[in-house]
Amino acid sequence: MALVTGGSRGVGRSIALALAEAGADVAINYRRDEASAEEALDALRATGVRAMAVAGSVAEPDACDAMVSQVEAELGPVSILVNNAGIASRGLAVADTTAEELARVMGTHAFAAHALSKRVVPAMRSQARGDIIMISSVATRGLGANGAPYNMAKAALEALAMTLAKEERAHGIRVNVVAPGLVDTDMGRRLVAATQGVQDVRTLDSSMPFGRVCQPEDVANVVRFLVSPDNSYLTGERIYCDGGGPLAGRRVAE
Repeated sequence: MALVTGGSRGVGRSIALALAEAGADVAINYRRDEASAEEALDALRATGVRAMAVAGSVAEPDACDAMVSQVEAELGPVSILVNNAGIASRGLAVADTTAEELARVMGTHAFAAHALSKRVVPAMRSQARGDIIMISSVATRGLGANGAPYNMAKAALEALAMTLAKEERAHGIRVNVVAPGLVDTDMGRRLVAATQGVQDVRTLDSSMPFGRVCQPEDVANVVRFLVSPDNSYLTGERIYCDGGGPLAGRRVAE
């Protein structure tokens, strides 16, 4: 059974659907957009698996605990956890960033992943296999200016993954990181609109590897492989899903 945070839209929804198509029962978490969560549930159930949606902010430890308890009661123990929920930072310099923003971004990305992993790992240890996937970003490779909260949060998320992979390998739990670049999602569209004034992200196709902007399904396919029987030996790995990086001489948002 899979739990995907931030699973009602974008990359999270595509990951949830890919796992359902592979035969996993799926629970998705969402914060506010109930309509999108219901639409995602319809798509998941159409594959023939059991599915549920749980509302709540992953930035609240008590909410994480309650979420997992609710999922376990309805669908059983979690064997696949995808820590995907995330928010962007405001694009300010360190000197202009508030402590509140830093806490909010770190909490949503890194502290939430820690709380959820801590909650599901004990039950995972008794299963034949467990998988935890952290959805990070190529931001940890570039660590660009005016993004300290996001850069710090994703770097902490990756540190958690690498630590957890070593701790839980003996229990048959694989922990890996998938780090996309710009993806055609609501967040990606807002990013290019704010940083480049681009209103239609697909107008950037010609400047992207393989002639197109990365799609949510591209990321989902990597996750599906990592949690499948085809991956028996990868853990503690970070896989960039960015087409090999920007084309030479072209500026793209990451």
